[in-house]
Amino acid sequence: MARSLLEGPVAFVDVETTGGHPAYHRVTEVAIIAACNGEVEWQWSALVNPGRGIPPSIQQLTGITNDMVADAPEFAALADEVERRLAGRLFVAHNARFDYGFLRSELRRAGRRFAAPVACTVKLSRRMHPEMPRHNLDALIARHAIELPARHRALPDAAALWQLWQHWSEPESRDAFEAALLAVTARQSLPPQLPAELIDDLPEGPGVYRFFGETGNLLYVGKANNIRERVLGHFGGAMRDAKSRRLSEQTYRVEWTDTAGELGALLLEARLVRELKPVYNRRLRGGDTYSWRLGDDASPPQLLTLGSQAQLPSGDWFGLYRSEREARSSLTKLAREAKLCLKLLGLESGEGSCFGFQIGRCAGACNGKEPPIRHAMRLKIALLPSKLKSWPYAGPVAVHEGSGFGLSQVHVIDQWQYLGSVNLDDAAEIADLERFRPRHPPLHGFDVDAYRLLSRHLTPAARNVRLLGR
Repeated sequence: MARSLLEGPVAFVDVETTGGHPAYHRVTEVAIIAACNGEVEWQWSALVNPGRGIPPSIQQLTGITNDMVADAPEFAALADEVERRLAGRLFVAHNARFDYGFLRSELRRAGRRFAAPVACTVKLSRRMHPEMPRHNLDALIARHAIELPARHRALPDAAALWQLWQHWSEPESRDAFEAALLAVTARQSLPPQLPAELIDDLPEGPGVYRFFGETGNLLYVGKANNIRERVLGHFGGAMRDAKSRRLSEQTYRVEWTDTAGELGALLLEARLVRELKPVYNRRLRGGDTYSWRLGDDASPPQLLTLGSQAQLPSGDWFGLYRSEREARSSLTKLAREAKLCLKLLGLESGEGSCFGFQIGRCAGACNGKEPPIRHAMRLKIALLPSKLKSWPYAGPVAVHEGSGFGLSQVHVIDQWQYLGSVNLDDAAEIADLERFRPRHPPLHGFDVDAYRLLSRHLTPAARNVRLLGR
């Protein structure tokens, strides 16, 4: 099987595009070199009018300008040609999911469904030379002394892949190449109720995925830095534990939403789980959250819930707990470590000294040996690491996030509440942010899960945060 794949028919493919994400960007050039039994059969390339402007940075990288594609055909006019030339061939490309994903998207827009076995030369190189630190195309060209007249044009880059293929097919490396080729083209399996084309459709970028049952009920929401890898990992692990097996058997549809990066994926996952409460999700489902509130005097701290608050209330709040028991247990442990008085904390009742004083775990605030105001100050110092942050901005903000896959977003945040995300056409500097409006209404109540995520990401030094006017 591996030998037939190695010898052909093979198509070495490269595309140039307006950006890195097939859902938002378009092809500007496509090249295909066909080979079989170690010989080139033909080579073909064409410029493509993407129907939109090519960003200046992409023009500089590829040398393909707006003027060059102005009179070129749109991809729909080339769809028959591309489909015919790729038919029945192993699809070989560098970072193959990029080229494969773009051509599948363009063919889908033209009303065609395309699928082919895929071999990625990055994955092949990693298997052939695991000791090498880099496997990008420039590194492979230098390592194997490949002759190339130009880079970042479709036909020369496809020709580089053909030369690389010939190099690996030499007698001294052929056996290793056949084994690597068999491994990277191995088809992953899906549950029988899911369509086989799902494997090809799943993107390799960050985002949120959703599993639905036979009746359309939402089973599970998850986030991933690589949606394809994570989703297939669920089904690959179906035999390892009962939960994965049940989820695999019950999933009849998979949907996903691309995000620009991890922050967008985390925020969207938390929102969907909280609002929709999928069957298999246990975390991020909202509910009461407890926090300790300190007054201005030496009175005991108050344990209050944050779930009903529209935003984080004013004052000093410490810790986030899922239950009263968790909150009281945490404060008890802190009291023992800092020699605080359980009676003054409201955690112990009775007359006289507290039990902690009797065993040397209280500094004596319960019997006058320590002034209550000093005890209150020590309590506040001990709680400081868990103090909740007040909203650090004068109003709502837009957080810009861009990805290596070409997707750019702004996430709109106010008072630690995630209000939604807006996709941008490119990752250029954002202007006129007032035009961006959240796609969802604010959640009711203080969003504890969003606070946990955002308090780690929104720092005073963050350069990707812009204040929005009210």
